[in-house]
Order: sequence, then C-alpha cells, then structure tokens
Amino acid sequence: MVLTPETPTTIIYPDSDGQPMADNTKQFQWIVTIKENLEILFASQPDVFVAGDFLWYPVCGELTRQAPDVMVVFGRPKGHRGSYKQWEEENIPVQVVFEILSPGNRLKEMAKKFKFYERYGVEEYYIYDPDKNDLSGWWRSQEAGLEVIEDIHDWVSPRLGIRFHLTPETWEIYRPDGEKFLTSVELAQQREQERQRAETERQRADNILSQLEEEKQRYQNLLQKLQEKGIDMEKL
Repeated sequence: MVLTPETPTTIIYPDSDGQPMADNTKQFQWIVTIKENLEILFASQPDVFVAGDFLWYPVCGELTRQAPDVMVVFGRPKGHRGSYKQWEEENIPVQVVFEILSPGNRLKEMAKKFKFYERYGVEEYYIYDPDKNDLSGWWRSQEAGLEVIEDIHDWVSPRLGIRFHLTPETWEIYRPDGEKFLTSVELAQQREQERQRAETERQRADNILSQLEEEKQRYQNLLQKLQEKGIDMEKL
C-alpha cells in the first residue's frame, strides 16, 4: 500500500532524534550564525522557512529522516513546527542544507547524509569543517544528481544569493548587498556602534540648533539696542 497524507496511520514522527545540536562551542556558533543571518536575510519574505537542527521527514508513512544543521525551504511559510513533514508542506523538499563538522562526525555518517539529501531533492549542500577550515559543496544539475562544486572560493549560492569566501583562517559569508554574516555578539556590537553614531549625530544637530538660537538671540539683542538709539534698520 502506498501511503498518502490521507492514509490512516499510527506512525508517530518524533520531533527530536535525541542527539545534541552540536558537539562543541565552535560548531554551535557556526550553526547559529548561519541560521540567524539567513533568517535576517529573508525576514521580509514570508515564504522562506529557515531552521536549525530540525528533523526533516520526506516521506509519509516512513521514519526516514535527517536533521540538517541548517536548512532552507523556499515556498513554505515561516512559523513554528515540531518537524518538517514534507507531505504537510505541499510536498516541497528542503532545497539548501548546511552541515558543520565536529571531531565526532564519521565518514560513514556523512556519506549516509549525502545519499539522503541527493535522493530527496536537496539542490545545494554545503559542508564546513571549522577545525580544518575546509569547505565543500554540491549543487544539483538538471542532468544528474548533486554534483561537486569544483571551485567553491567566491562561489555564489544560486538559491540564496550569498557569496562564500575562504581566507587562510576562516570561512566568510557575504549577503547579496555585500554585508558580511556576523555572529550575534558582532551584530550586537554593530548595533551599539550605530546607536552611538546616531547619538553623536543627534548631539551635533542639537549643538548646531543651539548655536543658531544663540545667533538669533544676539541679532535680536542688536536690533533692540539700535532701536533704543533711534536707528531703524528697515530704513537703512
């Protein structure tokens, strides 16, 4: 029997796989940074769903699943979900996946994930190892499945429009407008700097207004003194 969304079933789809989101702080920071910056990038687009460490069930009636570190789905509304059950989402698959490696990742595990993402329609798949500063990527062509991106330095994601730049020390990600992906701390620092700049500009504007007011008052005082001496400035 082929199961459909309407097929009665007693299958329970857990919202957790019991695994931690990350094995260390470095992996966790990368996951959060990518996820939150993508949320910011697509904040004005209601039909782009971004999630981190979130279970994806592609087939109704099966417990086949993966929990990408970061996933992006175009064509689905934002909002809270326990997991991404594809048959409840107009059967739209996850299109972009990011995985951040930790020392605990095994080759067999990553090969299994690759086969899953290739089978179930992922269009772009990126893996970053922060310890080795190594970035790999695959994208789906019409002729075949996921094909390796031979030159990923300064690669621009077809779906996301973001650009990847590898330095000798780290991986930098840039938005289409050229702004760099920042950590939550860096974003907070940036907001504080912008607040301070705005406050400085406000104080400068207040000083200019104060100076203009002083000049106006001096001019009025001068007019009054001239009038007291019988000098009418309007007749001069």
